[in-house]
Amino acid sequence: MSIKLDNQFAEQLRQKLDEALVRLGRVNILIVGKTGVGKSTLVNAVFRGNLAETGDGRPVTRTTREIRKEGIPLSIFDTRGLEVGEYQSTLQELEKLLLARRRSEDPNQHIHIAWVCVMEESRRVEEAESKLVEMLDRYAPVVAVVTKSIADNGFRQKVQELLPQARNTVRVLAKEMVLDGGHTIPAAGLENLVDITMTLVPESQRDALAAVQRVSVDHKLQRAHAIVVSLALSAGGVGATPIPFSDAVAIVPIQVTMLASISAVWGLPTTTAYLGTLVSGAITGAGGTLIGRAAAAELLKLIPGVGTVVGGAINAGVASALTTAFGEAYIAALYGLTKDNPELVPGAEEVGEEFMRQLKATKFKPTVGLWERIKRLFRRQPAASGSDALL
Repeated sequence: MSIKLDNQFAEQLRQKLDEALVRLGRVNILIVGKTGVGKSTLVNAVFRGNLAETGDGRPVTRTTREIRKEGIPLSIFDTRGLEVGEYQSTLQELEKLLLARRRSEDPNQHIHIAWVCVMEESRRVEEAESKLVEMLDRYAPVVAVVTKSIADNGFRQKVQELLPQARNTVRVLAKEMVLDGGHTIPAAGLENLVDITMTLVPESQRDALAAVQRVSVDHKLQRAHAIVVSLALSAGGVGATPIPFSDAVAIVPIQVTMLASISAVWGLPTTTAYLGTLVSGAITGAGGTLIGRAAAAELLKLIPGVGTVVGGAINAGVASALTTAFGEAYIAALYGLTKDNPELVPGAEEVGEEFMRQLKATKFKPTVGLWERIKRLFRRQPAASGSDALL
């Protein structure tokens, strides 16, 4: 089904998408290690977009290049030349880059975390790597990543002891390995690496990290829930206006922002066409908005003579609770479609159909508790009258 957007609606979608992308931010990861340590394989295993092979790489120093890709809020800073002959100059250039980035007033320009890769089969940590981690720790949290890990034999602990500034040491096998005789060792450690990285990057970069990683849907889920909580509070603030039902129009943009923000965290296309299909099918299909005039009006009809101030407070509760239900239904739809394949990007119509199914299955339980609170309130207060009455 093709959705044609009128100019005003399309412009509003573009505005909300821009707001969602600003909220999403960007995460920048420095990855360092000797030639052959497996950095490219690790990047492709953790992040969507096959970034190490298909991303646009541009040099930012003689030995470091920034790799990025359109539509993916991630930059990988890949530093080469850690071999003994080039180590000192590489270290100096790298520190200048880190310092310049940290001085930027835009947090999306900072280096947010460094992965220092050491190959397990080398069974050694060189003094140059120790000095590197010591320097990096002054500018960003460092995680030591033991790559191509198939037999630890105490090496992880050794790495942690020799690189004490590293916040943690993680063993990973980025790609399934087939040994002689056909024995297969599955990829391992990637989810642990993402978990640790998520705790170390700034809060403002965690939505972007959730969006770009392809390892676990759980981080997308957690960040999406946080978005719902935040925007449900905003909806409650709009609903608290004392003007009867004036909140209905204002809350629709909040719900559109919520759809756009959750979509961005989930790594879905951030285009007006994609979002337009969702909004047209879900919000208009649900009667304009789940917190439209009808929901509040039907609730208030049960109370004779409610005043505008009290009515506003009631609207705030309904607005917040119903907006939460709206957001959680969308999250449930996305989770159901992608839980077995975190990097899957379902089509807008498929998402829209599942979203509507979740909405229809949603029972708005918060209204029950809200209704009981309202009844208790009016047992203690005289009814409003005259120009203050809503109905």
